[in-house]
Amino acid sequence: MDTVEQLNGKYFFDGMSVDGDELLLWLILDEFRKRFSEITDIVAVASILASFPVIPVRGKLDAKKATRGTSPLSMMSRMYIRQRFKKPRRTITWKKMLRGEWAYTTSVGAYVGRWVPWVGAAITAYDLSIITRNVIHRYKLITGVRG
Repeated sequence: MDTVEQLNGKYFFDGMSVDGDELLLWLILDEFRKRFSEITDIVAVASILASFPVIPVRGKLDAKKATRGTSPLSMMSRMYIRQRFKKPRRTITWKKMLRGEWAYTTSVGAYVGRWVPWVGAAITAYDLSIITRNVIHRYKLITGVRG
């Protein structure tokens, strides 16, 4: 654990003299550094970023309902996984999620490409909850705040 001292309302954290708010900021940054150094976290965030529809495509049938463009993740998964389901399967996209609807597909590649980011989102949400818990614990421990 870092050396932390308190003197006249100031905290000395990692060689810096900081007040309570700055201490909180440095604790958050320190916990992020500790937590997001694992490859799982990097892959989780990358899967979310790779799911945004930034690649333009032509030929979507219903321009009002269809999401404009496709994501790199969906494009690659469709290219490498060419199998089909017999019946359409439920998946979710960002646009459909905002409208509270399901998207359907018979493409196994599209199915995988649409669900992978949600696994990444779950991992990221878990990490953020751990970071929050650790920051609160360390802040209370250092400042002596009870409750």
